[in-house]
Amino acid sequence: MLYTLVVILHVFVCFLMIGAILLQSGKGAEIGAAFGGSSQTVFGSRGPANFLSKLTVGVAAVFMMTSLSLAILAKERNFSSTVIDLKKKDVPTAPATTPETPAQPATESHPTTEPAPAGQ
Repeated sequence: MLYTLVVILHVFVCFLMIGAILLQSGKGAEIGAAFGGSSQTVFGSRGPANFLSKLTVGVAAVFMMTSLSLAILAKERNFSSTVIDLKKKDVPTAPATTPETPAQPATESHPTTEPAPAGQ
């Protein structure tokens, strides 16, 4: 139950982090404005962090926490993770019996020794 809850939170945080990163403007956006007579400097210091950058830092921290907790919870879970293990569990095994050996005939109908040649 806890594992499923953390996975759902992790996926939600992933989408939130992707959205926050894509909404931010890149550092190269100010360089183009510098040649157009803008008052911003090309390599100047940035002002205080805006809302999206603070949101990105917070969401990234939650993402790291959920990733770490998922790794710990996955280590404690016992389940088969390969198809081979699943197939081994699903296939019923036959009871261990020894195969019956065919019965040997009591007497042979044909003699196994050949008669000796007459000249010897």
